[in-house]
Amino acid sequence: RSNPYQTNLLREGVRRYLQLPADQTVLILHAKVAQKSYGNEKRFFCPPPCVYLSGPGWKLKQEQIKARDLEEAGFRVCGYMGLDSMGSSLMETQKLSFEEQPDAKGFGCAKALYISDADKRKHFRLVLKLFFSNGQEIGTFHSKLIKVISKPSQKKQSLKNTDLCISSGSKVSLFNRLRSQTVSTRYLSVEGGAFIASARQWAAFTLHLADERCTRSEFPLREGYIRYGSVVQLICTATGITLPPLIIRKVTKQYAMLDVDEPISQLHKCAFQFQGSDRMYLCLSTEKVIQFQASPCPKEANRELLNDGSCWTIIGTEIVEYTFSESLACVREPVSPVPLITALQLTGGGDVAMLEVQGEYFHAHLKVWFGDVEAETMYRSPKSLVCVVPDVSAFGSDWRWLRYPITVPLLLIRDDGLIYSSSFTFTYTPEQSFIPGQQVLSDVPQDSDKLLDSIHQEFTRTNFHLFMQN
Repeated sequence: RSNPYQTNLLREGVRRYLQLPADQTVLILHAKVAQKSYGNEKRFFCPPPCVYLSGPGWKLKQEQIKARDLEEAGFRVCGYMGLDSMGSSLMETQKLSFEEQPDAKGFGCAKALYISDADKRKHFRLVLKLFFSNGQEIGTFHSKLIKVISKPSQKKQSLKNTDLCISSGSKVSLFNRLRSQTVSTRYLSVEGGAFIASARQWAAFTLHLADERCTRSEFPLREGYIRYGSVVQLICTATGITLPPLIIRKVTKQYAMLDVDEPISQLHKCAFQFQGSDRMYLCLSTEKVIQFQASPCPKEANRELLNDGSCWTIIGTEIVEYTFSESLACVREPVSPVPLITALQLTGGGDVAMLEVQGEYFHAHLKVWFGDVEAETMYRSPKSLVCVVPDVSAFGSDWRWLRYPITVPLLLIRDDGLIYSSSFTFTYTPEQSFIPGQQVLSDVPQDSDKLLDSIHQEFTRTNFHLFMQN
């Protein structure tokens, strides 16, 4: 920036933001696959795509609009969700009404979206358009790719074709339909610190594969694809609340199959047996989640009879989160496209360190900031920005006297002052010769100048470390 006054003003604003972030977050939850509808039928997406609005910035923005427009209805958030490339007609999308929850988050759900057989695509994205009720556009937000399937696969899944398999560490949703009736659908969810079966909201759970030989207190996690008969753990992504270790079983005609070990596929029927229990299974009873004891089959020892509430349908899910802050400027333009950082790649070191920021939705009007320090930024593509890493002296420190690591958040800031925060940080670490408590060499060899020079070069190459906060 050529104007030093504007530069200093913006830096002061970024400092204030870092002390008290006024973020606005848009979080979209959706399934990884969608069943195609045929003819006049409408197979609504299950679980239905959900949108959560969170962060203190929403309230601040609404107060600004309320003070300016003096109309109570003018600051409410409304939205429309549909499939990409469907055209601009709002008749092809579903209107979302956001209601405030006890945790102050806004919640909206698109229950009537479907994809018809006239749409020949194998993949698509959901498009969310948000507005304030005074007509001011907030922005457009996209889901991740969704795979179109005709129906749940009945074949034994092969790990050579992993498109429909579910891997350890991925996110899933579980739902139950009594007597296959759509109106009776209930989703495994968490409310008030307890597991519930909700007809209205669903939770995404991280599904981890565990080592069957270990006790519950140890519970080491493993990589790989989930197979029937495996011990797994379900962890709610929003609250971190966890169910006890469970053995996942295939369900066939309301029987839990004890001898099946094939990979699990999308939209399969399955049951969850509590590890170490006497045929006790995860079950729903109206809105409660309980344990149900299955009945043994005298004629077939490899089967156990379940009730309707113990049979769950499993489906992979995705979460995409967009975060921005308008605290530094009165932004009249839409906040989209909101950039998403997915990875960092460092090259070089010392005075010539370059950082490549990888992700999506980048454009030429973005600058990378290390905390409250702007970096010289070059736009490479919608998926890549490259910047020069600022010297540590920009933060009031000197390499010669740096004793402890300095970690700064990575931000992207648009030309008009709109801030996009991220979960990534950058850490400057001191050279090893200055780390407190380190032993000092008493004997210095004759070629100490060369030795010290090589040590300095080595530490200069490695004095930057990247961390991603999960």
